[in-house]
Amino acid sequence: MDRSLALLGLMSTGPTHGYDLKNRYDAIFGAARAIAYGQIYSTLARMIRDGLIEQVGQEPGAGPDRKRYAVTSAGRDHLAAWLREADTPSPDLQTNLFAKTVLALLLDDDADALLDLQRRAHLARMRELTHAKAGAALLDRLAIDYALFQIEADLRWIDLTSARLTDIDEEVRHHG
Repeated sequence: MDRSLALLGLMSTGPTHGYDLKNRYDAIFGAARAIAYGQIYSTLARMIRDGLIEQVGQEPGAGPDRKRYAVTSAGRDHLAAWLREADTPSPDLQTNLFAKTVLALLLDDDADALLDLQRRAHLARMRELTHAKAGAALLDRLAIDYALFQIEADLRWIDLTSARLTDIDEEVRHHG
């Protein structure tokens, strides 16, 4: 996920402070990993530099003055273009698991054991996510569903690859 565009989207609902923006981001997108204050403020500085947001005020706070930021028309246009742009599905056709499998075959290692290990790790993660989903808020369940579907796709690939290991081994040795 492009955190800067997620932040820009959150800011598009109305002017905000960096502190409030961090809290909103964490509440909506931070279930797996909260965003650091340093990243918020460096992203805000880049967005100001790029003309996507502007400082629209400053208020006294308990510590330093709290700056208020708003999205510019260029920022709204940038966000609208991003929202209407399709993401490239699985841009990396050769993942670590793909590379490990091919290299295990090439090096006469146990590729089947590697795939079994990965299958167990995927299934364990599915159990964790399914457990977490039970009491989760709707947005968290939506994110968990996405992760579960990705894991299911990986498991299908693992099963298919396991069934084809002999043929893949012959092809790898032919190219290696």
